[in-house]
Amino acid sequence: MPVQPVEIEKIVIFFSGKMKRYLRFIQLPLTQRRFCHSCQQLLLPDEWGEHQEHHVVGDLSVTQLRRPSQLLYPLENKKTNAQYLFADRTCRFLVGLLSTLGFRRVLCVGTPRLHELIRLTTSGDQKSNLKSLLLDIDFRYSQFYLEDSFCHYNMFNHHFFDGKPALEVCRAFLQEDKGEGVIMVTDPPFGGLVEPLAVTFKKLIGMWKEGQGQGDSLQEMPIFWIFPYFFEARICQFFPSFCMLDYQVDYDNHALYKHGKTGRKQSPVRIFTNIPPNKITLPTEEGYRFCPLCQRYVSLENQHCEHCNSCTSKDGRKWKHCFLCKKCVKPSWVHCRFCNHCAVSHHSCEGPNDGCFICGELDHKRSSCPNIGISKKASKAVKKQKQRKSIKMKMETTKGQPMNYNLLQGKRRGRKEPINISALKCPVT
Repeated sequence: MPVQPVEIEKIVIFFSGKMKRYLRFIQLPLTQRRFCHSCQQLLLPDEWGEHQEHHVVGDLSVTQLRRPSQLLYPLENKKTNAQYLFADRTCRFLVGLLSTLGFRRVLCVGTPRLHELIRLTTSGDQKSNLKSLLLDIDFRYSQFYLEDSFCHYNMFNHHFFDGKPALEVCRAFLQEDKGEGVIMVTDPPFGGLVEPLAVTFKKLIGMWKEGQGQGDSLQEMPIFWIFPYFFEARICQFFPSFCMLDYQVDYDNHALYKHGKTGRKQSPVRIFTNIPPNKITLPTEEGYRFCPLCQRYVSLENQHCEHCNSCTSKDGRKWKHCFLCKKCVKPSWVHCRFCNHCAVSHHSCEGPNDGCFICGELDHKRSSCPNIGISKKASKAVKKQKQRKSIKMKMETTKGQPMNYNLLQGKRRGRKEPINISALKCPVT
């Protein structure tokens, strides 16, 4: 639906305050451009007095303002909004791939580094015509971008914090040129559930379809969903047309998800997409090769299995074929005759296969399980039993030797007193 003139006027009024502040800042001379690391905020001259005791840096260049992710501290709350940023290698690969595939607009959902590089590439290269719009939960980016470049957004419930004006900005971006030449690239938090994310992405797809003609109703909006490979089944459950690429995504501020590692230490993060994999070229200089049988690029150790008729590895290692399971499995897995499928050698045959780790139900996670209290009590009982066993072993090793009272300090919560030695019936010399 087209935006009405009255709605356009409301949008202009709403964003005018943010625009004025941003325009005032970029018009300041270099010596007056300051950023407060303590408050994570750009400072205008009349605000300097409030930040005298804070960690403030000055002389911000235009290049620094175009890379706000390098100025802002990453959010580190792992339970709610842990923020991991693409490494430069991954960003450059994505920008090059998007240009090669002929896209003109990129909806960046939770990918601030990619958004930055697209804007930098466009401003420095006259031949590049890529545009991007960033939707992100981190409101701090609003001070670096105008209204046509950033929307404060929660991808788990499809909520625009700035209301209908921001929603219309996103709608206009998706429906430009009748929806042609646009792709969505998203990098959600890995701790989030796949289902609410899928619901949100389908709403964005629906918004994109509103701008298309009736004859294009069967088309799909191109998507790059960046997520760990072990979520493949869940993602394909909601998007059956998606396939997983072998490209390993790495991050600057993550200790494990780094490029160049081998074996089980390789990054598990992959790209899920509805674009045919034979149209996507992965960099051969990084070890990727083209499989003529699968007609797609795969990692170096991902060997083609003649029984499965595909390159089956998911984690970058060479997998082996199990004739009993009739599929390829990880090299460290063995076939269990009790479970009747392959698994790690030391596994629990009676453990839940999916869903909650405590009760096995599929509709919730461990943190919200109604039986979590029982589980915690059982864990405490096991912990106390281990402590008693440890004390008993120490008593046996010290039998006939001078007693070390420091080893027998009670570890009960809120109690520091030593254990009653006489009750332990240990001869003290």
